[in-house]
Amino acid sequence: MGQGILPQGEPLSLTSHRATDRPVRNKTLLAGAVLLAILIQPLIAQDRGVIKTGEVVVLYEESLRGVAEVVADGYGALKLEIETMFGWKLNFVPTVALIKEKDEFQRITGSNLVVAVAVPDKDLIIIDYSRMHMRPFTLGTTLKHELCHLLLHHAVTGENLPAWLDEGVAQWASGGAAEIVRGGRRSIIEAASLGGSQIALSSLSKGFPGDPESLSLAYEASKSLVDYIVSEFGTASLVSMLQHLREGDGVETAALKSLGVSMADLERRWHDHLRTRSFWLPYVTNNFWLILFFAGALLTIGGFVKLVIKKRRYRDDDLLER
Repeated sequence: MGQGILPQGEPLSLTSHRATDRPVRNKTLLAGAVLLAILIQPLIAQDRGVIKTGEVVVLYEESLRGVAEVVADGYGALKLEIETMFGWKLNFVPTVALIKEKDEFQRITGSNLVVAVAVPDKDLIIIDYSRMHMRPFTLGTTLKHELCHLLLHHAVTGENLPAWLDEGVAQWASGGAAEIVRGGRRSIIEAASLGGSQIALSSLSKGFPGDPESLSLAYEASKSLVDYIVSEFGTASLVSMLQHLREGDGVETAALKSLGVSMADLERRWHDHLRTRSFWLPYVTNNFWLILFFAGALLTIGGFVKLVIKKRRYRDDDLLER
């Protein structure tokens, strides 16, 4: 098979041991520990398909054979893209398990909020393919997202990789693809900022809360902060910060070396940014037509003033010639 493009769909995904509160996290850790026994071995025993390319292993049900071939076919290009982005080698062979039925996927993960999980200590990604056609996500972005999680956990020790950075970087690298299923499109973090609430990074270091609303806020906050780092300090500074973490620095030292600010200062500046953005965006959105009308009126007045000045200039030139 030659290089191919991963098929389109619309899922979100979840790093199994990171994105829940302690009871749920313990549950998913247990699932990760016995996952090979309860998932991969039954897949093989039941004559499920297996594709091995030397770079990736794809497990699939027979009806998903075409999808599995495209995943295996496109993996090389996706791997190269991620390696180029981080400057690190993805030198492990991940296993990607495609699950056809939503109920089976939820039985394995214990959650109906996610459509994919990454299990770093097994180099394993499990994808609920039944939800790969929900707007606006794709199987490609989901796989890229989960591969980023695996790479980050290979490169950085757990103590040096806070949950918000792990998730935020995965979303940034995969073009913003989040990891939980949300019904609405409204920004939770902007609503929280408008209400005077602040998201403390200390609460997002070890893991994320388990209830849907708080979990959505944690994911959105993670993406927001990493996007802020990139916009304020540049992509190279974010990658440098990750490299310092890889070399054994804690997040505080890595931030000082790469961004030139402490984590407390970074958090304060990010909160200020959120408050400003949360004020102006709703105002502009709610008053779009009024602003557009006012801008049009200013342009009309400006054009009229220019015309009057031009006419006066012509008249003055005519008088001088006489």
